[in-house]
Amino acid sequence: MIAIPAVDLRDGACVQLVGGSFAQEKVRLENPVEVARSWEHYGFHRLHVVDLDAAMGHGSNIAVVRSLLFDSTVPVQVGGGVRSDELVEELLEAGASRVIVGTRALEEPEWLAELAARHPGEIIVACDVRERRVTTRGWAHTLPLDILDVVEELNPLPLGGLLVTAVHREGLLQGTDLPLMEDVAESSNFPVYASGGVTTMQDLRALEHRGLAGVVIGMALYTGALDPVVVAGEFGE
Repeated sequence: MIAIPAVDLRDGACVQLVGGSFAQEKVRLENPVEVARSWEHYGFHRLHVVDLDAAMGHGSNIAVVRSLLFDSTVPVQVGGGVRSDELVEELLEAGASRVIVGTRALEEPEWLAELAARHPGEIIVACDVRERRVTTRGWAHTLPLDILDVVEELNPLPLGGLLVTAVHREGLLQGTDLPLMEDVAESSNFPVYASGGVTTMQDLRALEHRGLAGVVIGMALYTGALDPVVVAGEFGE
């Protein structure tokens, strides 16, 4: 299992939010490229970059994303507000190893199917989940869909993976939603990446034991709850 530091972008800065709420910003670092370099320096072998402004539909950090992709020496998966073929192509051409799609992919299955067919193994679908229900549009809209129903619909597609964020645990440093992640990993035909609430090495080991391919870690790394050297040493690959 691989641990992947999150580099979340807002107003050109690297931030961390509590509970998926844009009103509760706990961490703000003004130079995302330097932040990304620091994670690589600690020994992490993949980065997770999300444009939060684009996800909410009121802005873009594409220039910062391009700088991160140009500067990085490790694979970078990029998401946040990716709702067009053109942006997918742009990100892949700029150097993204995988592109993460969420809102449009879940609301328009036909678009996702065509996109995955054109880019097999390069598309990750992000499912933001609050109490087993899937949310879209930057956590603002809840769909009447259970996450396991979504996984069943996605399984035939040639996806690069599924990213499941437990929004109700995001940034709270209270542990991940293990039953949720275990159920999704067991149901999925492709790699599943967990996000939301990861706080301790025990959380990471429990997720690995339940078959997760990777974990995206934010708040615990930025606040020092997890030692990046230790995490990268045990879950670097």
